[in-house]
Amino acid sequence: FTELFAIGQGLPGPTSTQLVISTALSRAGPLGGLMAFFLWNLPGLIVLTTCGVLLAEFIEDPNNPPFWLVGLPPAAISLVFKAAYAFAQKLDSLGVCLSLFSCLIAILINNDDRIRPDASQWVFPTTLAVGGLITFVDHKRANPWSTYSSPSQGWDRDSDETIRRIGIPLWVGGLILCSYIAILVLVIVLVDVYEVENVYLEIFEKMYRIGSIIFGGGQVVLPMLQDEVVPRWMTDETFLQGLGLAQSMPGPLFNFASYLGAVYQGVPGALVAYLGLFGPGVILIFAVVPFWAQLRRFTAFKATLKGVNATAIGLVMAACVILWEAAVHTASDAMVFCFAGTLA
Repeated sequence: FTELFAIGQGLPGPTSTQLVISTALSRAGPLGGLMAFFLWNLPGLIVLTTCGVLLAEFIEDPNNPPFWLVGLPPAAISLVFKAAYAFAQKLDSLGVCLSLFSCLIAILINNDDRIRPDASQWVFPTTLAVGGLITFVDHKRANPWSTYSSPSQGWDRDSDETIRRIGIPLWVGGLILCSYIAILVLVIVLVDVYEVENVYLEIFEKMYRIGSIIFGGGQVVLPMLQDEVVPRWMTDETFLQGLGLAQSMPGPLFNFASYLGAVYQGVPGALVAYLGLFGPGVILIFAVVPFWAQLRRFTAFKATLKGVNATAIGLVMAACVILWEAAVHTASDAMVFCFAGTLA
């Protein structure tokens, strides 16, 4: 179980979903992994798609929502604060510095009017790469600032039974990995280079690109999603109302994508956004599982992931600052925030 959890931690995408897929994959092969993925996400997908369609259809003024939606944004933000605190507890001194660095970058990108809104699509992945590079260099030093665990042999140190149950040979894993890269390059080229105008391609490109650079779970994705969809697809209020609904649903926070797509383009938009955001993590878990036993033997690989994850935690901290400004306007909002945070 620990090895399967480590795979999700080491890949972009929703960690909880990847753990579910890899667990089923190790017991029932690729078909079991796919079945577990759809059943794990189905309740949240249905409810959030329905909510997104209904809100877009019946809420005429998103900035003046009905009373039963008013408390959702500050309540949702309290859960983001709690997640940021839990993540920060795990950081050492170097991790704190890296997370502070990425936090400041994200706040600057989001609030400086002189910086183009679309700068986040390359600034955020560059920030994560810099974090990984710093810990990679640090682990080579005689007296590193951080502490790095020794490499392990992986789950097959005694037998190859698990690998045989998974049923994905190395060459198939490599082919799946190439397919993931090909899809990423193709959609970016179509949208950014050839400027193909298709609303569903636009949704898929944004979600697939974001899903390819998210390390550390659902809360990390929030500042990136907000930069991409507000105000082009919806208002801050609509975004935060959906976040509150997503936080209260079973399943991963990545189901939030179906709400965003539904508000923007109805049920088709919800399905495209859902597949786009989940796609990279799901494809990569099938691609990397056959290689994991080898990757886990390299200290450099684990050291790099430590920096990437620490930098990703800074994005969650930035989300606290950015979303607080958008969600908490009055004393009653602050009271809901405190009450919900205490209950959580």
